[in-house]
Amino acid sequence: MARSGDTEFTPNPAFFESVLRQPGVERIVDESAARALTKAKANAPVDTGEYRDGLHIEHRESRYRRSARVVGSDPKTMLIESKTGNLARSLKGIGQ
Repeated sequence: MARSGDTEFTPNPAFFESVLRQPGVERIVDESAARALTKAKANAPVDTGEYRDGLHIEHRESRYRRSARVVGSDPKTMLIESKTGNLARSLKGIGQ
């Protein structure tokens, strides 16, 4: 077993960029976001339906990967989330 200081690690950013941008990885990210969105919409409190209908997925490009976010476009989204935690529970509930 290696002791502290016996090994060296030199990260290769190009490797991680190529791995995290592969279609298979992006598909897994999109599928996880879709599951979280489905769960969030199913458990969303409904008064007018605007909160539930405003939930959607947005993609964000960063240096090494593309991420997916489940967000809400209704003006009351932050208020509803602060009281119910719907999006947070939905994300935890998908097991990823």
